Amino acid sequence: MERGLILTGGSARADLDLAVRAEEAGFDAVFSIEFFNRHGFVVLGAIAQATSRVRIGSAIANAFTRAPLLQASAALDLDDLSDGRFILGLGSATRRMNEDWYGVPFSAPAPRMIELVRLVRAAIEETGMGFTWEGSHWNLRVPMYGHPPAKGPIPIWAAAVNRGMIRACGVVADGLVGHPIATRRWHREVTLPLLRETEARHERAEGACRLAPYVITSIAQDRETALRGAKGQIGFYYTTALYHSILELHGMEEVGVACQAAFRKGDFKGMADAVPDDLVDEIAIACTPDEALDRLAAWEDLTDIPIVYAPTVGVSPERKAENEELILSSLGRGGAAA
Repeated sequence: MERGLILTGGSARADLDLAVRAEEAGFDAVFSIEFFNRHGFVVLGAIAQATSRVRIGSAIANAFTRAPLLQASAALDLDDLSDGRFILGLGSATRRMNEDWYGVPFSAPAPRMIELVRLVRAAIEETGMGFTWEGSHWNLRVPMYGHPPAKGPIPIWAAAVNRGMIRACGVVADGLVGHPIATRRWHREVTLPLLRETEARHERAEGACRLAPYVITSIAQDRETALRGAKGQIGFYYTTALYHSILELHGMEEVGVACQAAFRKGDFKGMADAVPDDLVDEIAIACTPDEALDRLAAWEDLTDIPIVYAPTVGVSPERKAENEELILSSLGRGGAAA
């Protein structure tokens, strides 16, 4: 398996430092995140210049809060700066994020994602003079459009949790970025079958859309500390009803209800306590350093590129830094068996 890492440094400069250390540790790819206070592309320009081997990507950048040609131009610039190492990862985000955070309308996310990926791919591949797009959601006419060719095909990945967006990925994306809250069972019984079924229906090769799941990873010398960090992150995600479809598959709907109730009271400890150990085992790597490679291997039948993601909810800066260091030393190829 390749090994990816979500950059959770907390600032652009900290993410840059973490990316350099990840390359030195032997990770294969590093990925930026985007939030209301974090830009998904800017730091990747610096990382492209400070590294030489590791692939760089957005996992994910907001799909609908930028015009399509801004997504395409960002991809082309980062492809150029990284000498062909860039992966464009896009995600719809939730209605609340789009409307309340960015003031943009939100509708038909799965159909819009299909069209957006096709549009951005067409814009990246177009190197002549002029670009026209007539679709259901965008109509563009740029008479003098043109740019230098990309170094090679730029993979476009899309984030998905539930079935509609999984199918959208199967129609058009090169990769599906799996949500951190998804269990291995969810990917085995829902994500991958839907991807393969959709690929076949649209006459794509089997595996044309690769699964690249986030894997919440909490490593500590003390197993209880590791478990507590993973539970805090999982409990926080399950305060969102959108993700309860995963709990329904496991017959654990009461976990989501308990997490929501604790969150409403501001009880973050209770939120973490609501997450059972066996659910953590299905979602996360939460263990001591000597167990980490074996836990990572549990994902081998699902993906060839798990993306390791350090918890941040309820985690002190000191503990976050410790976890990042243990992730690099335990799961990187520098000091561990590959």
